[in-house]
Amino acid sequence: MTHTPPPDAGATSPAAPASPRATIHDVAAAAGVSRQTVTRAVNGMYGISAATKERVLAAAAALDYRPSRFGRGLVTGGDRQLGLVVNDLRNPYSPELAAAVLGLAAARGWNVMLADVGLSGDEDRAVRALGAQTDVVIGYLGSRAAEWIGHLGSVPVVELDPAGEVLRAAVRLDASAAVEDLADHLVASGVRHPVIVDASHDARPSSRGRLMLDALRRRGRHPEIAIADAATAEHGAAMAARALERFPGVDAVLAFNDVMALGVLAACRRAGVDVPGTVRVVGVDGLTAGTLVAPTLTTLAVDLAAVAREAVDLALGMLAGDLPRSGATVQRTVRHRLLVRESA
Repeated sequence: MTHTPPPDAGATSPAAPASPRATIHDVAAAAGVSRQTVTRAVNGMYGISAATKERVLAAAAALDYRPSRFGRGLVTGGDRQLGLVVNDLRNPYSPELAAAVLGLAAARGWNVMLADVGLSGDEDRAVRALGAQTDVVIGYLGSRAAEWIGHLGSVPVVELDPAGEVLRAAVRLDASAAVEDLADHLVASGVRHPVIVDASHDARPSSRGRLMLDALRRRGRHPEIAIADAATAEHGAAMAARALERFPGVDAVLAFNDVMALGVLAACRRAGVDVPGTVRVVGVDGLTAGTLVAPTLTTLAVDLAAVAREAVDLALGMLAGDLPRSGATVQRTVRHRLLVRESA
């Protein structure tokens, strides 16, 4: 008696044909618009209503449509493109972050296209270019996140340290535990009259500044706060010089970031103030520059390699369809840690 094997044994059935990739014609038909309107919607261009744009983007998302870079005149040999948004490459934080992202992207066969929204003078154009030329975008969108995500169309987006409500995916930076550790360290060191040198565009304490204020007040300290409108070394130096004049008993300065803290160190040096003997100085970020000054800078350090890794993993997971484009499952947190060096 001849044994007949079941259909799936001993032979390989022909693979089911892959679903064809959605085209611009499919999206146009689904949304009931022209191909030109689809192009305008997915690239964040002017000339269509908000309702039409929303309908087109919904159809594109439902069909998992991604515009062809070749069709946009971008012949890249098939290389995949990751867009990175930074805020001012003159701040050492931005190139250190970019280096971490570039290293990860290169290891995974991706190219990186950079948009600096702190320097270009035409931030909208730079963001629209990312929407037209990249497959995923990560970076600092700040208070304009909603507007710029609109410009990016259907491109998966991961915000870094979002300023408000998370609209897509995000990697948050959490300094809260490190600030508590810092406050304990300063109180144990005998600090009684701290000053916070903060940075904010609206003259109100930043979220980071509020964390410092609250932590010190809960420990019986009553810090003064000086708020600059830009987080630069020059502003840090100016705020520190003013604080040293106005508050002669100041014995610690907590800066918004390491760059401002470097300015504080310069102001103390010019004023003949001993650091850390008379005034302790602390920054935030953990930049390499903090190890190259004397005294070396105490800081609340964040692991930028971890930030880059979380962001890239989220972006590529969303692009592959393994992760949703928004919601709690596409939010990550990287925490700062207190790194005590010579300045405090």
